[in-house]
Amino acid sequence: MSSGVTDSSSSSSSSSSLRLGGEALVRRLRAAGCVFAEEEAELLTGAARSPAELLALLERRVAGVPLEHIVGWVDFCGLRVAVDPGVFVPRRRTELLVRRAATLARPGCTVLDLACGCGAIGLALAALVGDVTLYAADVEPAAVRCAQRNLAALGGRVYAGDLYDPLPLRLRGQVDVLVANVPYVPSEAIALLPPEARLHEPLVALDGGPDGLDVLRRVAAAAPGWLAPGGHLLLETSPEQAEVAVAALARAGLAPAVVTEDEFPRTTVVIGGRS
Repeated sequence: MSSGVTDSSSSSSSSSSLRLGGEALVRRLRAAGCVFAEEEAELLTGAARSPAELLALLERRVAGVPLEHIVGWVDFCGLRVAVDPGVFVPRRRTELLVRRAATLARPGCTVLDLACGCGAIGLALAALVGDVTLYAADVEPAAVRCAQRNLAALGGRVYAGDLYDPLPLRLRGQVDVLVANVPYVPSEAIALLPPEARLHEPLVALDGGPDGLDVLRRVAAAAPGWLAPGGHLLLETSPEQAEVAVAALARAGLAPAVVTEDEFPRTTVVIGGRS
């Protein structure tokens, strides 16, 4: 039991050791290529319940496991969103998609998040807009389980299956805002992705086919049947793919528009409105 008196020299030595440990942690992370080593060190330290566990977490990170899979969550649109191992990690660039969707949604509207992953987009959109009726779907069972936990407090309904296939038929013609961050990496470019994505996230969440837009075309082609009159489809893609994406929405009878922001120069949001 502590007497309540602290020996200053002992305290100084302990603090020095802690600082040295923190510096060593940052050095290991930086040597492994972690750009934000200081921030990652802080998150790993906060997630660990003992020095031994901290060392184990560090080894996993150095081995290339995504930080979000290690600590169990991702900061997305200012929310702490749970992310399980093997589930696609939401990227910060996708916040552009959420912000644009929020300008089109209204309290009480029906939102559908296709290829939802952990459910981060639907969760963030509901937080920005307020009361919405939220549906989501993903083909990956692990993602569905994760999204169900994240969206449970909102009453969100999450379905397991390929795009629209598992959705209830009563939803047809009722969706006001349809958001879909589908995979758009061309198949031949998968090998060029960082190992933490290529080795730890599901291929189905990354591979968009030969030109990267196979899934996007499928989403666009069927969207009019699910959108309410005046509803909108929003898709994320790259600037290089925007022209083809716009053509896909136009073929589906949706009036397309392209949105970009300087904050995310490598990201484009394509919006299609149903008259």
